[in-house]
Amino acid sequence: MGPLAAALAALLLAGCGGQNAAKPPAPAGQAGQGGAPGAAAPAGKPAGGEAATPADGSQSGTGAGAATGAGAGAGRAEQALARSEPQKITIPSLGLTSSLETLRQNGDGTMQTPKDPALAGWYEPGPTPGSQGPAVIAGHVTWNGASAVFEKLKTMKGGDTIKVTRKDGKTVTFTVDKVSEYPKAEFPTLEVYKNLDHAGLRLVTCGGDFDPKKHYYDSNVVVFARMTGAA
Repeated sequence: MGPLAAALAALLLAGCGGQNAAKPPAPAGQAGQGGAPGAAAPAGKPAGGEAATPADGSQSGTGAGAATGAGAGAGRAEQALARSEPQKITIPSLGLTSSLETLRQNGDGTMQTPKDPALAGWYEPGPTPGSQGPAVIAGHVTWNGASAVFEKLKTMKGGDTIKVTRKDGKTVTFTVDKVSEYPKAEFPTLEVYKNLDHAGLRLVTCGGDFDPKKHYYDSNVVVFARMTGAA
């Protein structure tokens, strides 16, 4: 198991119906504030140590959740770019534009989650959007019972586009291959975060049933996408 996958395996059990942004994600099975899995790959290198995924984005969904639009983004992935920090994400199909917080690691090795529930966050130790590997952008689905930035993430479909504006002035376009929902107890960490031979993107939040007493969602929603353009 690569370092990215190992870090995520412990974190994906945390809840996403947040209460207090100052606290790190709660222990596995407990309520927490984030819907944002972490990563631990060295900066500028593809994360994880597993076999590369084909550039056609043909990952297979597993677990009890449904996958939508698998393989719908036809065409080959664009050549990966040099590393450059992302500044903004735009998802036209959701009418969503968000500046991006920078997420790092907490002292316990888990990933920080966005402090502002209206903003998404990019995991800085992993790949940047447009560089080779699975860049991770995460956001809350709800916060204290109110809607948060990625509330509608699960409605995305294969073929939808995602645009990420980077510090180097480039805007990178990603095309969605599929959207999957996985029970947290069955989350396929290696499949979702394994090494890639192209520039990929993973948008992650929580989904499934919500326990209002524990502030806990029992699933994760993952959008799989790959870079198909840059300008």
